[in-house]
Amino acid sequence: MDGQMRITVLGSSGQIGAYLSEYLSRKGHIVREFDIVNGTHQDMTHIPNTYLRNAIMESDFVFFLAFDVGGSRYLKKYQHTFDFVNNNTRLMANAFGLLEQYDKPFVFASSQMSNMSYSPYGTLKRVGELYTESLGGLVVKFWNVYGIEKDHKKAHVITDFIRKGFEDGDFEMLTDGEEVRQFLYAEDCCEGLEAVMKNYDEFYANDPLHITNFDYTTIREVAIIIENEFRLIGKPINIMPGKASDTVQLDKRNEADPFIRKYWSPKTDLVTGISKVFEAMKKDYD
Repeated sequence: MDGQMRITVLGSSGQIGAYLSEYLSRKGHIVREFDIVNGTHQDMTHIPNTYLRNAIMESDFVFFLAFDVGGSRYLKKYQHTFDFVNNNTRLMANAFGLLEQYDKPFVFASSQMSNMSYSPYGTLKRVGELYTESLGGLVVKFWNVYGIEKDHKKAHVITDFIRKGFEDGDFEMLTDGEEVRQFLYAEDCCEGLEAVMKNYDEFYANDPLHITNFDYTTIREVAIIIENEFRLIGKPINIMPGKASDTVQLDKRNEADPFIRKYWSPKTDLVTGISKVFEAMKKDYD
């Protein structure tokens, strides 16, 4: 898929959605941003929703990124609640129904947690994958994308650590920091999504499109990188390991499939990416 397109980004104010909307606009596409922060008329849990219907009907391509989700702190607190399950079930039923009705090409943003049946979040993402496969869309699986985040309550680990460093100084991590993750800078994620869109007709619904940097890092190592950023600006802090072990991502069987590297590879190493996020966030505290 080449040339200028009308693209709707569902979840355009989320961490990835905000980056993607800006990225696609820079590339010359006509981007329609759709997110509840723009007003209740863009609440995807409202069924029916005329605004959502029009957004999908008038699009050439749809990125389905919308989901009630946040970092580990948010998931640990909310993913077992009725509202969490209900909100995500309703927004999926709403959007997938319209994608079927208007037969639009689309990408659904899933997670590497989708095979973790103990997790309501993972189970709901798996349901989204099944919807997508039944409609012939494409599933991409994200592995801990990081970048600037507007909603501190839902912040993921890197932005959460940086914000706490500026606001609180020394602090204790949620866990002992020994759990491993694969982190991907948001700009690289946008390039990966663009590659999926451009090569859409070459993929099948069940192709393993894993958007990640394919490299494991412990949370403690992330903390050390962030501590060093604070030292460089003359504000040394100490991020102390907690006592608890990881309770959010318990399944260690996941392995990122490199299939997508035929079409895209990440460019930004973790130290460089964290430095970019740190510099951007520092402006709020200067």
